Amino acid sequence: MKIPLINLKKQYEIISEQANKKVYEVLTSAQYIMGENVKEFEKEFSEYIGVKHSISVGNGTDALVIALEALGIGEGDE
Repeated sequence: MKIPLINLKKQYEIISEQANKKVYEVLTSAQYIMGENVKEFEKEFSEYIGVKHSISVGNGTDALVIALEALGIGEGDE
């Protein structure tokens, strides 16, 4: 049985207008870190997942490092 890969182009077409608008807003504001768009994202994401607070980070590695540090997991732990 052949299972097709996810069609990312079709997925993008569904959100392209909204996504392009937001990307344009961020680029023209030149506030890539801790700007109003970040505050808005964190607020909406918190509401979406049903928590009081959330913190966005620059990439997945940062997210994993912060999560491990928050749990007290460090070098040498297994």
